Amino acid sequence: MGFGIVEDRPTPPEVYNWRIYVFAIVASFGALTFGYDGSFFGTTLARASFQESFGFTEMSAGARTSNTANITSCYLAAGFFGALFAWPSSESLGRVRAMQVTSSIFLIGVVLMTATTSSLSMMYGGRALTGFGVGALTGIIPSYIAEVAPPAIRGQLTGSLVGFWVNYGINQNMEVGSTVTFRIPIALQFIPGGLLALGTLILRESPALLYRTGKKERAIKNLCYLRQLPAEHQYMLEEVGMIEARLAEETKLSGGRTGWLALLRGAGTELKNRSIRYRLYVTVGMFLFQNWSGSICINYYSPTLFKALDITDVALYTGIYGVCRSAAAIAFYAYVVDYTGRRKPWLLSASACSLCLLYIGIYTTISPSTAPHSPSSQAAGRGGIAMVMLYGIFWSFGGNGLPWIVAAEMYPQRIRPITGAFAASLQWLFSFVLTLAFPYMIDSRVGSNGTFFFFSALCAATAVFTYIWVPETKAVPIECMEALFSGRMRHGAWRSKKLFPPHGIPPLPEDIAAGQAAYIKAHTNRTDSQNYSGDSKIELEEIEEA
Repeated sequence: MGFGIVEDRPTPPEVYNWRIYVFAIVASFGALTFGYDGSFFGTTLARASFQESFGFTEMSAGARTSNTANITSCYLAAGFFGALFAWPSSESLGRVRAMQVTSSIFLIGVVLMTATTSSLSMMYGGRALTGFGVGALTGIIPSYIAEVAPPAIRGQLTGSLVGFWVNYGINQNMEVGSTVTFRIPIALQFIPGGLLALGTLILRESPALLYRTGKKERAIKNLCYLRQLPAEHQYMLEEVGMIEARLAEETKLSGGRTGWLALLRGAGTELKNRSIRYRLYVTVGMFLFQNWSGSICINYYSPTLFKALDITDVALYTGIYGVCRSAAAIAFYAYVVDYTGRRKPWLLSASACSLCLLYIGIYTTISPSTAPHSPSSQAAGRGGIAMVMLYGIFWSFGGNGLPWIVAAEMYPQRIRPITGAFAASLQWLFSFVLTLAFPYMIDSRVGSNGTFFFFSALCAATAVFTYIWVPETKAVPIECMEALFSGRMRHGAWRSKKLFPPHGIPPLPEDIAAGQAAYIKAHTNRTDSQNYSGDSKIELEEIEEA
């Protein structure tokens, strides 16, 4: 079940079962589609074979720059609209069916990109479709995992290596001028997209969504399947009681009307709640700082830095950088995030990234005035390589994924699908803006070294923002988030353990606790409900058949 888990309530060991992890792995293939694109397309776009096949070499300098920027940014722009599409599609189709539809859109885009060897229009169309599909998945998947996972391991389950090494292998083993050198990396997008599309066939629909649409029996069966507990178990009675209490809140929110438009109108009234507004501000801040943390700067300039250090095999070192990022992310999100929480890793990550970028900024400033092969220059260069690798490690367990986890956890169930789509759209919007602004920053008087200083300052600001405004959400039940973002907790996230000892987890609100107790009383025919030891035999054959 992991280690160092802080539970919101006594939890039987059956809850931490393989099904939860398998479902999360399947859903996370959607994240691979996003990460792979970020690691392969920039290098693929710069290949001589790609440039020649699509006529870039025959364009004027202005047209070439424009098409290069557009073919990159159209993916991000489509991702923004895909993220907006995520909520209405997941509400009307269901979380699983929406994942199936959007992964199919993604795969159609991959087909277009792989099939063409000279049509720039088909490449634009393929980029737009893949961006739309991935954008929608970024809005659907975090909400799905947050709904099916127990609170104590939500972060562990919500959590670029391949693309770097694919390009390295192609550099070593294929003719530079062959169209295969860019078609293979494009075609490999089929792997995560196809695994997601096939994997959704074994997923169970979110019990919370089924309950909301009136399919209570199926919802309870799915919940029993996920928790590996019978419906009459005390833990199950408590969880279903909380779902019913949340459903009553949603009914009140929508005025008794059904459909996603009614919920959208009702969600607008939630803005009157200061706690909800505060959470929206925190969400905007998290995704703003995530995208402006300097990752794009490092990704863009790491080959240049390696070349400046007389490294001939730039692709190899770029691949090592990818290993550092991926290994750190896998280790952190698989084993560490629910032990350390959210605040501490991000504080460490932002502070360390700021120092790494500061060093690189200083190095790029003073290196031109230093003898290129002097011992001091070589030592500083080795330090620059180390800072690039360390930045990749520290960024991977901070800005890389923590905003997604916190944004998926901190909103009430009644509006979480809407806020999930909102958070995803922010990610794509800020990425789009930065992608357009970054080349101008490099070409302006600020220059490359000034750009590193700029991002270093923003990482330092991220640490301050996290300390003051982002509370610890680890193991906090969704029903308790209102207290975590209200009162003295507003603009004082560091106070959580003092206000809610010992772990900073507020108690259940009185109305939720009362609804939970009422459900248990109505559905329990004995006082000796199954305990939490996990020793009792649990019969699940009927649930398996269902």
